[in-house]
Amino acid sequence: MSGVKPKKALGQHFLTDLGVADRIASTLDAYRGLDILEIGPGMGVLTQFLLRKHPSDKITLAEIDTESVEWLKTHLPEPQPRIVEGDFLQMDLDELFPGSEDFCVIGNYPYNISSQIFFRVLDYRRRIVCCSGMLQREVAERLAAGPGTKARGILSVLLQAWYDVEYLFTVSEKVFNPPPKVKSGVVRLTRNGRESLGIDEALFKTVVKTTFGQRRKTIRNSVRSLLPPGADASAVPYAAMRPEQLSVEQFIELSAAVEAARKNAAV
Repeated sequence: MSGVKPKKALGQHFLTDLGVADRIASTLDAYRGLDILEIGPGMGVLTQFLLRKHPSDKITLAEIDTESVEWLKTHLPEPQPRIVEGDFLQMDLDELFPGSEDFCVIGNYPYNISSQIFFRVLDYRRRIVCCSGMLQREVAERLAAGPGTKARGILSVLLQAWYDVEYLFTVSEKVFNPPPKVKSGVVRLTRNGRESLGIDEALFKTVVKTTFGQRRKTIRNSVRSLLPPGADASAVPYAAMRPEQLSVEQFIELSAAVEAARKNAAV
C-alpha cells in the first residue's frame, strides 16, 4: 500500500487486509445513528467501511499524524467525515461531542498507547456505549480475562465493572505494513446496565490497583496499607485469595469493607 510512511514513534502498523477491516467496522452495526469516533485512522482502511455503514456526518476521525491527516483530506470521498488533528489522550470528548448523547469509539489502536486509550474510555463511560477495535493480542486478552485467569489485571476489572468485554477474533501479523512482531486481537466493549458501584469509586480503583500491584500476595497482605492502623486485615472478605481470582462484585465487596473500616476508625 502506497501513501503515508508508517512511523515507529507513533506505533503505526497499517492494516492491509480489507476483509479484516470490514469485520472490525461491523462491530458497530448495532449502533447506526450514533456518533462514532475513530482513533488513529491512518490512511482510512477502516474508515472506508465505516462510511459504507454510517453517515459521514456521524463519523469523527482523531489523528495525531499530520501526514495522515493530509492524506485523508485528499483521498476520502465527499462528503467527508470530520477530521480532528491531535492526540486523543489529550482531547476533551465532551467538547468534541457537545450534549449528552451517547457515542461509540473504534480504531486500530497503536500498540504503544492502547492501555492508555482504554483508561481514557473509562473517563467517559457514561457516554461511550460501545468501544471496539484492534490492539495487541496479549492486551486484548487481558481486557476480556475473567476471574481465575493469569491474564486478569487492573484494566480487566475496571473495564468489566462498566462494560461487557468480548474477545472477538485474532489477526495475523502478516496483514500489516510493517508487520508487528506479535499477533493482534479484536475486542468489543458494550456498556452494561450498572449505574453505580454503591461505594466510593476512587477507593474501588485504589483497591484494584493496590492489590494487582502486589499480585503475588494474598488480599490480606496487599490491602493492609489501605486499612487504618490496628485493623485486622484477615477480617476483610477474600483475605486468603489473590486479586486475579476476584470478580468485579467481589472487588466491590472488598472495597466496601475497606471503606467501612476507615469510617469506623474515624468515629
